[in-house]
Amino acid sequence: MSGSYVLGLVGAGIDRSLTPAMQEAEGRAHGLSLGYRIVNATTHGLGVDDLPDLLRWAHRLGFDGLNVTHPFKQAVVPLLDELSDAAHDLGAVNTVVIRDGRTFGHNTDWSGYARAFREALPDAAGDRAVMIGAGGAGAAVGYALLSEGVSHVDVYDVDADRAAAAVVRLAKRFGDARVEAVGDLPSAVAGAGGVVNATPIGMHGHEGLPLAADLLEPRHWVSDVVYFPLETELIGLARSRGCRVVPGGGMAVGQAVGSFELFTGRPADAERMSRHFAELTR
Repeated sequence: MSGSYVLGLVGAGIDRSLTPAMQEAEGRAHGLSLGYRIVNATTHGLGVDDLPDLLRWAHRLGFDGLNVTHPFKQAVVPLLDELSDAAHDLGAVNTVVIRDGRTFGHNTDWSGYARAFREALPDAAGDRAVMIGAGGAGAAVGYALLSEGVSHVDVYDVDADRAAAAVVRLAKRFGDARVEAVGDLPSAVAGAGGVVNATPIGMHGHEGLPLAADLLEPRHWVSDVVYFPLETELIGLARSRGCRVVPGGGMAVGQAVGSFELFTGRPADAERMSRHFAELTR
């Protein structure tokens, strides 16, 4: 493997992303020359139709890889030469490795969440879970939960068609018996061991709760994918109820760990990256 890497993040409104700092710091710890650039689609006026040109220029300019975020995760899929099994199953890519003139698409959203879930709740496998939100993050979280052995995932979304589409995609890999779209959130939560927020509700500018506060009980474990702020209103409420919690920072670190390893072929130090993330968000 090379000792020098040029990487980037492509997405809209990403100037505050912590990914560059995390990737560059881990690179330094490995003695690598690793440069990481932000390509903010909002600033540069880039849209989905510009993705083919963007990939061509990334290759011409010597980039070794790109992280991809909203609104390009789905649109980039048909433009790549190869996909990992998970990226194919999810129809979404957040990590593109550029090597020998070819592009390889991966999804570390699901593996990042799986890592955080496994570390925080090793005994939750076998539980029934409710996932609120069936967008791109939701599909990845559902994939992770089912991969980690959660017995059943109920998928709720205010857009019923979006929930149904996510269920179809997940059922192709995990079977119809383990995943279901639901329209009655209170009943689903009452019958579940855990609740996951996979919506933007709770992040800065989208304050609030994704479900009624009285639905949470001390027996529930509660997880959030939002990490701006780390202590969302949902996580704070769950703590106050005595619930076990999985804040969104674990998924963010897990995503970065997975991407670093794919880009460089070197094992990342997850604990070191977690400490750095904590420093950045303090």
